[in-house]
Amino acid sequence: MVLQDESRGMWWNVARAVWYPVKWVSGPHCFLGLEHIPAEGPALVVANHISYLDPIYTGIFFDKTPRLPRFLAKDAVFRMPVVGKLATELGQIPVRRGSAEAVDSLREADRSLEKGQVVAIYPEGTITRDPDFWPMRGRTGAARLAVEHDVPVIPLVHWNTQLIYDHYNGKKFRPFPRKRVIVRAGPPIDMSAFRGKGRGGELLRQATDHLMFGLRDLLAEVRGEQPPAQLHPRGRPDTAADPQRTDPG
Repeated sequence: MVLQDESRGMWWNVARAVWYPVKWVSGPHCFLGLEHIPAEGPALVVANHISYLDPIYTGIFFDKTPRLPRFLAKDAVFRMPVVGKLATELGQIPVRRGSAEAVDSLREADRSLEKGQVVAIYPEGTITRDPDFWPMRGRTGAARLAVEHDVPVIPLVHWNTQLIYDHYNGKKFRPFPRKRVIVRAGPPIDMSAFRGKGRGGELLRQATDHLMFGLRDLLAEVRGEQPPAQLHPRGRPDTAADPQRTDPG
């Protein structure tokens, strides 16, 4: 059963008209792990972020499932021409960082999960600063949702979108030569060790790192490479080390 709030109407079709031409121009693509998105019931989808094109491919990924997610996105997105209108009409959730309203976005996400909807979030909050495009340390909002709601937490990774548009190295759209973009969902990340223990700052920090290591490991499978043992810092020296890894990374 698809919730009434998830029915797809005119604005979803308008979004598709924006997304698919970008996909066609950019080249071949591969969408994997669609079976990990529950056909019904609440779920939290956490995704890595390597390019401003990621939301387009995330949207196309969900277009191949029966679910219509609610994305948490920076409020600046809602002020952009066309994109902002689409985000508003599709019921996406603005995140107003550094303001008294910042917590409102998580409350709205809480309500969506309680209603049985799918919520999607980029835990890093922006494009990774890792020079090799591995995940960096995330913000704690995604972990708070994952800890407070007993719902599946699905990792979703993008790869090669950064070859088409790399915001920090040239800021140019490079669809040619065509690249093979991969978007893959994985099995739920086990968050049981963090649930039922409140939401103290240290617990949320540990839960956030746990989420990001789950994304890192799935991305390593997609890339076919050994991942780094640490998460790239957010401009701070407290880089997180994976307790399951002993190599220097």
